[in-house]
Amino acid sequence: MNFLLDTHVFLWMAAEPEKLSAKAEECIMNAYNTLYLSIVSLWEMQIKTQLGKLSLDVPLDELWHKQQMHSDILLLLTKEEHVWELGKLPQLHRDPFDRLLLAQSRYEKMGLISADGIVAKYETRIFW
Repeated sequence: MNFLLDTHVFLWMAAEPEKLSAKAEECIMNAYNTLYLSIVSLWEMQIKTQLGKLSLDVPLDELWHKQQMHSDILLLLTKEEHVWELGKLPQLHRDPFDRLLLAQSRYEKMGLISADGIVAKYETRIFW
């Protein structure tokens, strides 16, 4: 199965794996699953780092490449279809990054690994 990682899940995989639920860890560790990180998450982390809202032990590009190699994570680019899917989402959440991740997971028919309770209110396959 294909899974899209929410931004916080990617960060927890790298620095705080004990925060991952048993279900999330099972999805991540299963060699038959394919993991994706959205370019949206890289954008979110870069912005939050520059604003001082996110502190990383290593530069973001180094963190990404290390985790990409360690966990075989693929990068999901944004397509115009993701933007159109975004327009179909109800207004349950105001975070533009999370909303686009939801749209991508729905359009690409991927499970979304996320601990975000608001994200879980959407009609999509959330794994936590």
